[in-house]
Parts: sequence; structure tokens; C-alpha cells
Amino acid sequence: MSANAATAPAVIPVEKADRGHHLRLMGGYAIAIMLILVLAVFGFDYYTLASAARPFSQKHALLKPSGVIGLKLGFLGLAMFLAIFLYPLRKKWGWLARQGSARHWLDFHVLLGLSAPFVIAFHCAFKFSGFAGTAFFIMLAVSASGVIGRYLYAQIPRSLNAAEISLGELQEIHTRLARQLAEQKILPQADLRSLLRLPSRETVQRLPMLIALFYMIVLDVFRGFRIAMLRRRALPFRQKLTTIAGLLPTRNPHLEKAIQTAKEEARVSKRALFLARSQQVFHLWHVVHKPFSYSFAVLALIHIVVVMLMGYF
Repeated sequence: MSANAATAPAVIPVEKADRGHHLRLMGGYAIAIMLILVLAVFGFDYYTLASAARPFSQKHALLKPSGVIGLKLGFLGLAMFLAIFLYPLRKKWGWLARQGSARHWLDFHVLLGLSAPFVIAFHCAFKFSGFAGTAFFIMLAVSASGVIGRYLYAQIPRSLNAAEISLGELQEIHTRLARQLAEQKILPQADLRSLLRLPSRETVQRLPMLIALFYMIVLDVFRGFRIAMLRRRALPFRQKLTTIAGLLPTRNPHLEKAIQTAKEEARVSKRALFLARSQQVFHLWHVVHKPFSYSFAVLALIHIVVVMLMGYF
């Protein structure tokens, strides 16, 4: 009784913090998507013009790189660029490291990394030639590799106390979930074995790193369809229609609890199986991601200095 009382207050703030972070993150994505859509709709007739015809457009003074809107987009892209580099900086700056959790910082780091290329593309009016074009394509490579890095980060468990990678964490969770699945009576064990079927550890160890990464992504993508099949087999025909063949959750709390447990067990089993490969790919990702990031930073700074010296603003 006393143990539960001691741990309960610690859980509630964490849940509230995660809920607040999720709302802020979704708000950030909504703002980014809205900005991109507004710019695309407003400037569609301008951006689709040939370069020689653009100066004769009424929107040229607004949307050209040095125009009223184009220049502001450049400033916004610069601000986003500076904010992106706060994430690696916080690892070396103690005060910044104490502000929020690393996972929350990483989520916004990814949000900015995905949004910035669109902002920069509109800033340069989709003209990617020359020096600025090189910087833009390097930024795209940084953005794409950042998405992969975020995926790999989620595959590797970290202790809440020491932030250390631990296979024991996965094994402990796996044991608990397996026991819960064995006790439930709703989902047939044969169907669960189909959902949890994975390649052998020896097979995974023989896979090249990039193939292993692709295999992990495929397993995660198809898990949703396997879960839908699992749910569909437990539903009468009418509910199969209302749940879109099992893709949507039902109103049966016992079934959904069993489904959620099965989904988490499949996810944890996959992470435990691919943990060593995930670590290897993550280390390789660092080798690729950082040089691209620093190269883009140098090129972006040179571009800004040249533009300032030429008197565009």
C-alpha cells in the first residue's frame, strides 16, 4: 500500500508532461503544414512559371528570394536552422541539458529538420542551382537521415536513471507481456504465434546493416495489418465492417486490452531481436549524419555572408 502511494505521485506528472509535450508537438506540425499549404496555394502560379517569366509576375516582388515574403522566409529558415543545432549543443551545455528531456528535444529537432527544407525551398523560390542549391540538397540529406536516426533512437531502450542501453530492460518487459498474453482467454494462441513470428537471431546477425534496417521498418509497417487481422478474427461480421476490417479499435475493452498487450509484445520482441543490429546502424548513422550537418552549416553561413555583402538585405 505504501509502495503504491509512494510511486503514484511520480507517475502522474510524467503522464501530464508527456501529454503536454504531445499537444505542443502536434501543434508544431499543424503550424508547419498550414504554412506550407498557404505558401503553396498562394504562390502556385508564380512557382510554376519559367525563370524568365517570373519578373513579369505581380507576385515577383513578394516571392522572389529577396522579396518581402521570400526574405522573411529566409530569416525563418535561419531561425529554424539555429534551433536545430540547439539539440546537439545541449549535450555540451549543462544548463541547456537540464531543460526538458532528451526525447522531447529530439522530437522538436526532427520537426524542425523536416520543416526547414520546405521553408528554404520557398525562400529560394524552388531555384536550386549553384552554391545555394548544393546547400539545399545537403540539407535534404540531413533531414532524411534525421528521420532514420529518430526511428533508430526509438528502437534502443534507455534506462531512466543512467540513460544506458540495456537488453535486460527489453527482456524484463518481454517476460511480463508474455505472461499477460498467456493468461488472457480472448485471442487464440495460434493467432498470437502468427503475430509474434520473427526470424531467428542467427538470421538477423547475418543480415547486412542496411538490410537489417529495412527489415525492421517492414516488420513495423506490417505489424498494423497483422493486428487488424488478429482483431478481425475475434469480431462478428457487423463489427468487421464498423472497424474497417479490424484497422480501427472496437468498444470492447477486454479485446482492446489483449490487442494492446499483443501489439506491445510484438514490438518489444522485435526490438530485443534487432537490438545489436540497431546499435550498429545507429553508430553508423552518427558517422554519416554529423558530417552532412556540419557541411550544411558551413555552406549556409557562407550563403548568408555572401548575400549580406551583396546588399540583398
